[in-house]
Amino acid sequence: MSNHSLPWQSVWLTGASQGIGLALAEALAQQGVTVCASARNEEALQALARRSRLWSGKVVAYPLDITDSSAVAETLVQIEVEQGLPQLVIFNAGSHHPTPATRFQSDEVRQLLELNVMGTCHCLEAILPRYIQHNTGHIAVVASLAGYRGLPSAAGYGASKAALNNLLEALAIDLYHTDIRLQIINPGFVRTPLTDRNAFPMPFLMEPEQAAAAIIHGLQSGRAEIRFPRRFALLMGLLRLLPAGLYRYLIARATGYDRAV
Repeated sequence: MSNHSLPWQSVWLTGASQGIGLALAEALAQQGVTVCASARNEEALQALARRSRLWSGKVVAYPLDITDSSAVAETLVQIEVEQGLPQLVIFNAGSHHPTPATRFQSDEVRQLLELNVMGTCHCLEAILPRYIQHNTGHIAVVASLAGYRGLPSAAGYGASKAALNNLLEALAIDLYHTDIRLQIINPGFVRTPLTDRNAFPMPFLMEPEQAAAAIIHGLQSGRAEIRFPRRFALLMGLLRLLPAGLYRYLIARATGYDRAV
């Protein structure tokens, strides 16, 4: 028996095989939503789909590499045919690996931009014409509070998330006169295989299940930006207002980068 407490019957979610995406897929399906789950890891998606048989909703696996624009377009066509046009899309797929100045490589930054930014653009390119045609739809993109200002060893990752924030803001203005909703999601540090790569202290670290709950709550609000945890988001918002020199000094002191190794 389906639970219709959430306002969406179907959701297309990318990056659903681990971390925040996996927790989101589970939470949505457990509350009666049909989750069209995409990720590169087909085995993990199929395992998730099997587990969902016990829930009030369901997960349907749509394996996908979002860096392949043709595959993205074909996957959305398949979803439409089999499940109908998703009422909500959550473009969450992305990656992170450190890009410190001591071993900075442009290829690593390019890989992050290709997945985090261009992969998301491929998804937007597929869904926007459909939503514009019907003058309806709900788009949410997962960026990061790391996109607010530079953080140690995160030049590539932070640049990609800053780009997503700007991208969504621009598109939201373009679509302001329509009934299409756009939201940007800026989490703080969430315990995932990606954040496990960070070598610096991560304040206010959250579990994926906590992040999923915060996102689902935020998606039902009228806010243009969903950001959490509250204290860290407030701190990053205040730090964004500081002069560059003072900001660099404070972050270097706080993370130990002011000391020679």
